[in-house]
Amino acid sequence: MRQLAAASRLSAAAVARLESGSAGSLEAYARLAVALGLRPEIVMAAHQRRRSTTVRAADPVHSAMGELEAARLRGRGLHVAVDEPYQHFQFAGRADVVAWDTERLALLHLENRTRFPDLQAAAGAFNAKRAYLGQALAERLGIRGWRHETHVIVALWSAEVLHVVRLRRASFEALCPDSADAFDAWWGRSGNSADKHAQSGADGMRPGRVERLSTFVLLDPAAPPRARTWVDLVATSVVRPRHHGYAAAANALRAIGRA
Repeated sequence: MRQLAAASRLSAAAVARLESGSAGSLEAYARLAVALGLRPEIVMAAHQRRRSTTVRAADPVHSAMGELEAARLRGRGLHVAVDEPYQHFQFAGRADVVAWDTERLALLHLENRTRFPDLQAAAGAFNAKRAYLGQALAERLGIRGWRHETHVIVALWSAEVLHVVRLRRASFEALCPDSADAFDAWWGRSGNSADKHAQSGADGMRPGRVERLSTFVLLDPAAPPRARTWVDLVATSVVRPRHHGYAAAANALRAIGRA
């Protein structure tokens, strides 16, 4: 983010605000576009057309992923927050889904992705949250810090995403080097509990040290009741896609009334 700020001649704080979804000036958007190697374009539209574009721009698949995760984690008795804002000096953003256990000092952060049009930008946003979200949330909750943090990129289980993962596998392995066991413990697929995992992860740790894990999973928000809902990064080399792309996933969600 600092490199992008320097290339676009904007402040790091301005870039952070724009990355988190805040509105910016036309000049700021143009500077960012040029710095990213994109061509700025302006579309003039009537008010009615602009409203319809906003409706089309809604992201039902992303919302369905967050709804599934929040329902699952709340069903396990965890504290859950959706679209949680955070600020750490010049870094600001929003976490898609977070869950925590203040007794065990364990935090789970889920970064939902339906596509990867720019893997480097996605990695930058994930790294910023991995570095600063835990501390900001701990301060807000009035605790000294976490002993265990699990940060997960949760991507749509589609052929479109699988193609990117297989093409850029080394990048995903570097970004998310840890196994999905920690996510599995929070999710509860294997009957483990997040409490037990957090406790086992904390045992033997030096005082003040944070165990911070980063992992990657594919998630199907339209999975049938008895079907497997997610798979880990290792399985992406052999698993078949559940959906061809974003549109197919959106249609599947509409068909079962989850969109």
